[in-house]
Amino acid sequence: MPAIVLIGAQWGDEGKGKATDILGGRVDYVVKPNGGNNAGHTVVVGGEKYELKLLPAGILSPTAVPVIGNGVVVNLEALFDEIEGLQARGADTSRLRISADAHLVAPYHQALDKVTERFLGKKAIGTTGRGIGPTYADKVSRVGIRVQDVFDESILRQKIEGALHLKNQILVKIYNRRAVEVEEMVEYFLSYADRLRPMVADTTLMLNEALDRGQSVLMEGGQATMLDVDHGTYPFVTSSNPTAGGACVGSGIGPTKITHSLGIVKAYTTRVGAGPFPTELFDKWGEYLQVTGGEVGVNTGRVRRCGWYDAVIARYAARVNGFTDYFLTKLDVLTGIGEIPICVAYDVDGVRHDEMPMTQTDFHHATPIYETMPGWDEDITGAREFGDLPAAARDYVLRLEELAGCHMSYIGVGPGRDQNVVRRDILG
Repeated sequence: MPAIVLIGAQWGDEGKGKATDILGGRVDYVVKPNGGNNAGHTVVVGGEKYELKLLPAGILSPTAVPVIGNGVVVNLEALFDEIEGLQARGADTSRLRISADAHLVAPYHQALDKVTERFLGKKAIGTTGRGIGPTYADKVSRVGIRVQDVFDESILRQKIEGALHLKNQILVKIYNRRAVEVEEMVEYFLSYADRLRPMVADTTLMLNEALDRGQSVLMEGGQATMLDVDHGTYPFVTSSNPTAGGACVGSGIGPTKITHSLGIVKAYTTRVGAGPFPTELFDKWGEYLQVTGGEVGVNTGRVRRCGWYDAVIARYAARVNGFTDYFLTKLDVLTGIGEIPICVAYDVDGVRHDEMPMTQTDFHHATPIYETMPGWDEDITGAREFGDLPAAARDYVLRLEELAGCHMSYIGVGPGRDQNVVRRDILG
């Protein structure tokens, strides 16, 4: 049975929640392997909109076991707020399992995140201020706090003391903030222990045993390829690896067990936060895409920057992640545009680049080279077969497929769970 990786191919907000929800109802486990409550998914089920931040989109599946993997950083306050919000709407969250090895976001991580961004001023990265970067920094520095530590007060206190030894110096002497008390933090984490305990498991063992039994696992990556700390537009990136390789690390599932790598790509391009964005639009079409596409961040409420489809990025993401298939979302948003530009390459100081430029400097100076495709006016939200789409819409999809070098197997034609065209079903 398959182990599937689902990865954003742009700068996030591509519609991964919709894709996860569609596939998640047909698999046995849905895993979130990276990120925290810094990136959200919007899922529409039965006409109702659910905005998920920390929980896997698979939490809405009636049968799949949702899993928060070891690569995630968990804000316990946000976790239980989200669980309670879903329960109030009648959702069943009892199957949720959380890795004992996942790291925890502490209040001092959030404080450091916010004051650092303010200190950077115009050079700020554009983080969500939710403490994700500082938590990952502590993980790499080996002073992090893990889920399992909440169940051992002695270890928990020692780790908090070690973490605060330097952080209080920074908060007080550099940022003029108050010192954080060790006991305050110990009490904060211990207050969640009883509620957390039934959810915690050796998820790596659990998932590999499930695959050995012939069950299926879907790994739902947060953020996206261009935000990967290694492969994205560094330093304007997240602090984890939201690529296919990172999904293996963040779930404990080895790469030889992956059967499909599914990229999620929007029919145009959006970005939240600072950083280079070659196809960004500052005219009426940028506003059109933003308004028509409802491009506002689930987690932050920030308006997304919008631009035309970037085939260079899609091709790069397919290569980095080894995509076997693409899920093209929000094709319906382009309805009514007479001529639709596609960025097929970049011009960098007079030199054409058909692939991603090697350096940040070149990417920052990249100017899009466009070709245009005829648009369509017909309503496509009711299409369920590829032949139901207008000829111009089919041609647009096929051109994107050719440029990406990867099959467009799913096409989103509306926000609803059932508003999709399936050309090739990876689950058979």
